[in-house]
Amino acid sequence: MAQGQLAAVPEPKYWHLRTVLVRTIDAEFSTGQILPNERELAARFGVARATLRQALDQLELEGRLVRRRGIGTLIAAPRVGVPVNSREEGWPGTARSQAWRVIDCVSSPAGAQLAGALGIAEGATVHTVRRVRMVQGVAVATESLHVPDSAVPRLPAMPHLVGADGQADRARSVLRQLERLGVDGESRSVELGVAEAEQASLLQRPPGTPVLVVTAQYAAAGRLVALAISTYRADTCKLTFGETGLVEVTPVQAGAPARSAS
Repeated sequence: MAQGQLAAVPEPKYWHLRTVLVRTIDAEFSTGQILPNERELAARFGVARATLRQALDQLELEGRLVRRRGIGTLIAAPRVGVPVNSREEGWPGTARSQAWRVIDCVSSPAGAQLAGALGIAEGATVHTVRRVRMVQGVAVATESLHVPDSAVPRLPAMPHLVGADGQADRARSVLRQLERLGVDGESRSVELGVAEAEQASLLQRPPGTPVLVVTAQYAAAGRLVALAISTYRADTCKLTFGETGLVEVTPVQAGAPARSAS
């Protein structure tokens, strides 16, 4: 084989079956219908039940199927459209609070990576608000909203606040401070990832579940004032953006002006 060439890798049987099953589901079934049992499906497609289970597991992971104990395997509902544009969500401290449920708020020194992303000095205090986004009573996303202490200088000390209620009150105080800031612009990026243990627990899904990671940077007065990292369940959500006409922000240095997107 010539150097630099890749050998052809045969498609796994379960993956080919997964493709066949998707076509069959789209052509013959509708949302909520129950698939035939494994023995019938294996016989129909001429595969071993182990191969069939792998294909069904993959489709469940993708959100195409839902397994219900005592009922069987059902065709899942289409993914829910979740808006992630500013018109729908707003500035982190305003309309977003209606969609996001606060979990807690932790204040700690920024590590090198977070400090670089926020354009602040390593070790500077950052307030991290954790939230869960609910859609029709189901947790579809988690978020860590990082806010430098320098962006919310009027944040009360609140040393008396302890426990879950105290953490929630502190989180709401951070959000109120953000609400008072005038937004100059924001930028967003999306990439595919997997849910780690903590995120998976909040989303009530197993670790390793596919997620869509949305990173949003918010600017006010010519500097970054918040960084939100949200993980959306890829098996139930499709993200909708729309036209925002916003400003792109490049986190070079604290105090650097926002750069207008063309």
